Amino acid sequence: MNLETIAVHAGGDPDPATAAIAPPIHLSTTFEHGPATEILHGYTYVRDENPTQDRLEAAMAQLECPRFGKPGQELSQLAGAPGQQGRETTAALAFSSGMGAAAALLQSLEPGSHVIFPEDVYVHVRVAHQDYLPKWGITTTVVDMSGTEGVEAVRRAMRPETKLVWVETPSNPRMNVTDIAEVARAVHSASKPCLILVDNTFATPVLQRPLELGADIVLHSTTKYCGGHSDVQGGVLVLKSKGPLYDKLYHTRLILGAVSSPFNSWLVLRGLRTLPCRMERHAANAAAVAEALAKSKRVEQVFYPGLATHPGHEIAKRQMKGFGGMLSFLAGGGAEEAIRVASRVKLWRNATSLGGVESLLEHRASAEGPGSTAPKNLLRLSVGLENAEDLVADLMQALGEQGR
Repeated sequence: MNLETIAVHAGGDPDPATAAIAPPIHLSTTFEHGPATEILHGYTYVRDENPTQDRLEAAMAQLECPRFGKPGQELSQLAGAPGQQGRETTAALAFSSGMGAAAALLQSLEPGSHVIFPEDVYVHVRVAHQDYLPKWGITTTVVDMSGTEGVEAVRRAMRPETKLVWVETPSNPRMNVTDIAEVARAVHSASKPCLILVDNTFATPVLQRPLELGADIVLHSTTKYCGGHSDVQGGVLVLKSKGPLYDKLYHTRLILGAVSSPFNSWLVLRGLRTLPCRMERHAANAAAVAEALAKSKRVEQVFYPGLATHPGHEIAKRQMKGFGGMLSFLAGGGAEEAIRVASRVKLWRNATSLGGVESLLEHRASAEGPGSTAPKNLLRLSVGLENAEDLVADLMQALGEQGR
């Protein structure tokens, strides 16, 4: 089954009560049970699980690893609650945000664990591991995971107590590319192998499938491309196999409460239906923008793995179906000029987040605040679905390149 077909149908079996084609939203926080709390219809309380969230988890697991199931399976066969799937299947857990999903995974580690993080990583993941992991008795090592050297850097950083290697590719905001398959090989062949997680938010399952490349866990901020319309917050963890880690994560979500609301689950599920089409346009537009910026004399450097000059281009070609809708560039003239460019755009919007239909521009160092590792003259672009010529023209006039 091809991914475009899966995206349209996954988690979308007709409502058993009405045969409605559009998935229903079950807003109830509680469900009737028996006098001795017997579960009568599969659900008891919204924080435990709910039908709309189950549909989203089924769809995300199937998109990341199509062997999970096929469109048309009964929802009860695909739902994410403990005991409702075979232990050997891929499984997903939805959360209230991407950071909620990330925190739950980090909270699953025992004191004394060691985690390896990439040098370029989403700012709040960096803050989380700096501010919270030491309090939990967990040590960390930060390495540059990009390119061939990155694989060796991970291998050198491995310790007997290493329990997790955190990969983000392409990275935020410098678009570094990590060789997922080679890092997975290095991690799993170590004398004491550990888990490898890949943050797949920028690429989405449409463009990159980390589980098929050897990763054990995939993280998405579904706020971004999966939702796709800048109107929902969510996160998902997809695990290659369902076992003790799944149970730990389920328990953490249940007790600490970072659950996805039914309405947010429904919005993300709706977004998945058009994800392949949107990613195709995002990537095409981003390529056009990147090529135009690369030719500008007012731009020092463009970070986009689709450019042949990008150091991770060949790795990205091997492990990605397309290069995505995110890129960043260094404005000539330093931080002040970068901010001036941001102030001159007319079509692009100065806003944080990414993955929506509209094009967004952000001076990343300002957005990240004190401690930011982003270059001071870096502007991050989330390329939307507008006409590519219009997007390029607006950037060129903001750079002072009109008429050139």
